[in-house]
Amino acid sequence: MSLKLIKTTPAKCSLDLGDGSERAFYVNQDYIFQKLHKAHRGVSLMYTYYPNDKTWPVRASVANKNAKSAWDYPYEDYFPYRGGREHKMDDEPFNFMKEIRMHGQEVVLTLTIDPFLKEEDIILIAKDLRNYGRLLLRINHECTGDWFCYTKRASYEQIASFFVMCCDVFHEYVPNIKLILCAGMYLKETGKLEMEDIFLEAHKKADIWSGDQYLSLHWGWPHDVATKETSNHACSNVDEVYEKAKNTYLRLCKITGQNKPMVLSELNGDADVTGAFEQSYMMKHFMTRVQKEKHPWLSAFTLYQFRDDGRLGLEVTDPNNSEIGIEQPILGMYMEEMHKPCFCTGYQTLSEAQLPVKLRWGAHDDAEAVEMEIKLKKQPVYFELNFPKEIVPLAMIIEFDTWSFYKAPGVSFIDLMPYFFKNKIKRGAVKKLRFFCPPQDGLNHPVSDTDKNEDLLYNCYTTLTALPSIRLEYEPVSLAKKYRD
Repeated sequence: MSLKLIKTTPAKCSLDLGDGSERAFYVNQDYIFQKLHKAHRGVSLMYTYYPNDKTWPVRASVANKNAKSAWDYPYEDYFPYRGGREHKMDDEPFNFMKEIRMHGQEVVLTLTIDPFLKEEDIILIAKDLRNYGRLLLRINHECTGDWFCYTKRASYEQIASFFVMCCDVFHEYVPNIKLILCAGMYLKETGKLEMEDIFLEAHKKADIWSGDQYLSLHWGWPHDVATKETSNHACSNVDEVYEKAKNTYLRLCKITGQNKPMVLSELNGDADVTGAFEQSYMMKHFMTRVQKEKHPWLSAFTLYQFRDDGRLGLEVTDPNNSEIGIEQPILGMYMEEMHKPCFCTGYQTLSEAQLPVKLRWGAHDDAEAVEMEIKLKKQPVYFELNFPKEIVPLAMIIEFDTWSFYKAPGVSFIDLMPYFFKNKIKRGAVKKLRFFCPPQDGLNHPVSDTDKNEDLLYNCYTTLTALPSIRLEYEPVSLAKKYRD
């Protein structure tokens, strides 16, 4: 069978997925794969770090049970980041970060940080994160607002200076990590960004520009209910949101003289405001606008989030059991849209391939794979992969057409038939089957904390010595026809 060595290239607009925040627990990646049948470019995690506070590291809502609103805490109600001074690398979020990378995705980490921490504290965080490849780090997001705790401790000038300092530290110590500035967006009334003068140097230092934009949102959750009589919610015109975000990017290019990736780090509609069906329609309209854009400007957006305790997710948390999600209409819509070409990685053929082959993993959209063609006579009844013992220990991502399947270390069998449960095949169809080797333990492995071998900061390598045997059959083993007559 002919093999090719290929590499992925970025999607026209990449998709990231929020997984856990103050509104919900983290959901494991195996469950998400089974629901969506596709890997994301990245998975967004949200944590907070205020190590000088008296109640730290107790979560804010636990330490302050009498709070009257979601914003009535001394520090944000995300789960505490236990690295830094504690250096608890076997605690949150590090185990989740490893799982995300083993599943062929990159980490998009949001940290709200006490803006009066010193450079030595930021250096500790940088060293914590250096082995997680091309991690994207968003520090003190929505920083032109007044709702997060750090905005109540510091002036906007201090917040901007703190972000610049963080950029300087990370660029020096961990160049593989890119920093996201999520600040004010375009104001139609002024033709400028909110606080653009105060945050100009921060915009110039950032690696990626960002904004958070909800199509609808009930911001009083979970302490109140959105009704027609309350003012704790908002709903926006989808096209106006799209144009606002686009104008933000254009304005940033103009005032900085730079051209950087623009992302929307939190995007969704809130069914608390619109109901579940309209939530789905609104997001589909936005994704359709992205696909029709003649001059692409949006590098990626993060769907916030997979499972939510309110109504801001693809699933909502079952009130009887927080480990169970209740699928919403938006999930099916999103799954269908994310498999469309605009949101999928591209592929570049590098050469013919022979085993053994050394595969490089840089990132979801910069990774090498072995590819083969599968010719299908008709709809199969069995399509199975059986892995020989020499590659059973590997973590692998298997792509068939646009679907992603994960093989965990130690697993020797993967069933690809779920693809055919959802997709009807034309006689004689030819589909691509690809095998990737993401970081086997979720980490890159430079020699030491001071290792300046940049290749190993950005890439990891796995030698693939064999491929699975394929069972592809078009007839059942046995069939009792009498009951079908």
